[in-house]
Amino acid sequence: MKKYFKHKLENLIVINKIVTIHYFEFEKNFSFSGEVHDFWELVYADKESILCTAGDEEYTLEEGTVAFHKPGEFHAHSANGRRAPNVFVISFECKSEAMRFFEGCRVRPDKSLVRFIYSIVEEAKRTFDIPFSTPEDTGLHLLEHPTLGGQQLIKNYLELFLISLMRQMTENGRSNSIFLPTEKLQSKAVDDCIAVMREKIESTLSVDELSAAVGYSRAYIFREFKRATGKTVMAYFTKLKVEAAKQYLREGDYTVKQIAERLAFDTPNYFSKTFKRYTGMTPVAYKKRAFTNKRAL
Repeated sequence: MKKYFKHKLENLIVINKIVTIHYFEFEKNFSFSGEVHDFWELVYADKESILCTAGDEEYTLEEGTVAFHKPGEFHAHSANGRRAPNVFVISFECKSEAMRFFEGCRVRPDKSLVRFIYSIVEEAKRTFDIPFSTPEDTGLHLLEHPTLGGQQLIKNYLELFLISLMRQMTENGRSNSIFLPTEKLQSKAVDDCIAVMREKIESTLSVDELSAAVGYSRAYIFREFKRATGKTVMAYFTKLKVEAAKQYLREGDYTVKQIAERLAFDTPNYFSKTFKRYTGMTPVAYKKRAFTNKRAL
C-alpha cells in the first residue's frame, strides 16, 4: 500500500468574519461625518468619484478605484455635490499578517478582478437581508431562505480578490506578443461595444449601427455579448440607460419626463414601465426613496 504525504495548504489571507456588505447608490449631496472601528473596510467607487478622509489625509477616490481603511483608522466619505456615485463597501475581520500590505492602499483593480466585487454583491443579495438604506446597521441578517453556500462564496470571493490584487500590485510580468489571445480578443469586442453604448447612452442605437461602429459582424456581437454578459445587446443597452436614469434621479436636476427625453425613450410612460421592469419600482418611487433615505457608510 502506497504511503501518501498530505500537504498542509498555506493560507496567505483568511477572512475570519464579515461585518457589513453594502452597495450604496448615493444622492449627490450625501455626506458621512466618519467613524472608527476595529476591523478592515474596503471601499470601491463603482460609478463616479467620492471624497474620502483617512486619518489626517483627504483625497478623491476616483471611479474604478479601491481604498482600504485599516482597523482603528478614522475614515469618512461624501459625494462631491455634482454627481451621484455608486459605492461598494465591505467591512470584515482578518487577522492574517499579509493584510498589512493594504494599509493606506489605493489602487485601480484590473477589470478581471472587479468581477469578484460584483460576485460578492450578488451573493450578498441572495444570502442577507440588505435594505436600501439602513445607516445604523451594525451587522448582517440572514434571509429566511438564504442561497446554498452563499456565505462561503462571499468569503472565498473576497479572499480571491485580495490575493489577486496583491499579485497585480507586485508581479510585473508582461507578454511581448503583439497578438491578443482568443479570450482577450473576445473581451475586447464586448468592451468596445459597451464603450460605444456609453457614448450613445443619450440617443438611440441599433445593432447595425453598433456593428459598424466597432467593426465586428452582427452575428459575432450577438454571440460574444451573450456569452460575456448573459444578456442580449439591446437588453444590456437598456440596462445602461436605466442605470443612467437612476443617477439622474438621485442628482435631482431633472424631472422624470426630462430624463425620459434625455435618454431617448419614446415616451415618459414607456420609460417608467422599463424602469420598473429593471428595478422593481417606478422612477418616482426610486427618487423618493433616494432622498428620504440618505445612506451612510
